[in-house]
Amino acid sequence: MRARTLLWCAGALAAAGTVLLVLVLLGWPPLWNADRELTYRLHETAVSRPGWTRVNRLLTDWIWDPVTLRLLAALAVLELLRRRALRTAGWLATATLTAFAVQNGLKALTARERPQVPDPVDSAHLYAFPSGHVMTATVVCGVLLVVVLRHAPGAGLRGGHHLRAAAAAAAVCSVLGVGVTRVYLGVHWPSDVLAGWLFGGAVTAASAVPFLRRQPGSGRRTHPRRVPGS
Repeated sequence: MRARTLLWCAGALAAAGTVLLVLVLLGWPPLWNADRELTYRLHETAVSRPGWTRVNRLLTDWIWDPVTLRLLAALAVLELLRRRALRTAGWLATATLTAFAVQNGLKALTARERPQVPDPVDSAHLYAFPSGHVMTATVVCGVLLVVVLRHAPGAGLRGGHHLRAAAAAAAVCSVLGVGVTRVYLGVHWPSDVLAGWLFGGAVTAASAVPFLRRQPGSGRRTHPRRVPGS
C-alpha cells in the first residue's frame, strides 16, 4: 500500500474520530441518548444471562485485555527482530506505544465518566473515552495480521490462503468482539468503542508509513546486461 493511501486513510479515520470527540465534549443529545439506550439495554441482558456474562468477562479481562495484547506484541517484536524483519518490528513497536500515548491523552482530555449501571457485572478504572481495550486490540491485531500475511512460514505459498483466512478471521473477531464485550458488561459507552476503532485505525495506518514504504528502486525490474556478440 502506498504512503499516500495510508496517510489518506489515517487522516479520514482521525477526522471522524475528532468529530466524535467534539460531539462527546459538547454532550450532543442524540449521541448521549443513543449511548444510554444501547448501554442499558445490553446491561439488562448481561444481568439476566450470567453464564454468557462470564464468557464475556473471560474474553475481555484475559484474552483481549490490553496487557495481554501488549505482551503478545512484545513477543512478536522479539521474533521479528530475530528474523531481522526490522521494519515490521519497528512498526509494531511504534504503533503499540503510540496507541498507548494517544488513548491516555484522549482520556485525560475528555475526562468522560463510565456508565453507572444498577447491579454492575464488571468494573473498570480511569476515564472512558476512548476504550483502551478496543484501541489496543485494533492496533495490535491490525499490525499482527500484516505480520502473518508477510512473514509467517508458508503464508506466501499456494496453501497459505488457509493461514491468511484464519488470521484475518481471528483479527476481525477480536477487534469487533472486544468492543461488544465492553458495552455488554456496562463499562463503556458505544461511542467510546467507536472512538477506539477510529483512532486505533488511524494510528495503525499512520505509523505504517515510515516502516512499510518501498525501498528505492524496489519496484523496478532489472535485466541482465547484454554482452556484445553474445
